[in-house]
Amino acid sequence: MPTEFEERFASHPSDYVNYDTDRLREEFLVPKLFEADTVRLTYTHVDRMIVGGIMPVEKTVQLETVEALRSEYFLERRELGLINIGGSGTVEVDGKVHEIGHKEALYVGRGSVDVKLRSADKSKPAKFYLNSAPAHCAYPTVKVTKLEANVMERGASETCNQRVINQLLVNGVIQTCQLQMGMTELAPGSVWNTMPAHTHSRRMEAYMYFNVPEDQAVCHFMGPPQHTRTLWMHNEQAVISPTWSLHSGVGTANYTFIWGMAGENLDYDDMDFVQPHELR
Repeated sequence: MPTEFEERFASHPSDYVNYDTDRLREEFLVPKLFEADTVRLTYTHVDRMIVGGIMPVEKTVQLETVEALRSEYFLERRELGLINIGGSGTVEVDGKVHEIGHKEALYVGRGSVDVKLRSADKSKPAKFYLNSAPAHCAYPTVKVTKLEANVMERGASETCNQRVINQLLVNGVIQTCQLQMGMTELAPGSVWNTMPAHTHSRRMEAYMYFNVPEDQAVCHFMGPPQHTRTLWMHNEQAVISPTWSLHSGVGTANYTFIWGMAGENLDYDDMDFVQPHELR
């Protein structure tokens, strides 16, 4: 099964300030996640997270190891989170089939050997967005729907950031080693996410923007709070956020995004907030 694999190295904030737009995109943007019957993976040395996408269309797609992992199988030393942003599909883990609908999630624990992904209808293929991180022990494979998520309402229409945060694969909903994932949906008329912005040096984060209307875009802000930069992003693209960087964005229309974190702290509220008037 075709696997497209890319490796990214960690960056220091004192180097980052010298990057031009092309270099910023080269280091932090994941421009393409989904390709028919292909596994696309980006490995970042920031907490060794893997960001990727799998879109089965004509075939069953198997998640296989890559040379960089030096493992017999992909999840020999890793855990995996999947969120489906496409049509209905299935994920078979060591012979057990899990039906994963639109905006539903699956956690797959360390030691799972055989992971196969399928779409229920090739005309409406599943799109499995994935994050994977090293794991120190094995926890059960668990499906989580939006009804089972921890749901938080944040923001207001007056500040253009009214949103619903769906905590799917997080401590308190399921048990994981270090990986956490969820999905934030912005209300019509709201375009700002993650305000006030924040950093958390105890874990890194990745954002994947989707449901971005055609010909619209999201301006993603990153960097130390006093030295920010921007990346213009489009539908179904992801961005890697190092531990020293804030992560926030504003769209030309409302959208949805998936956030995933890896690091040593599973406390979701462990954030160092920066108020808007403090940003530069």
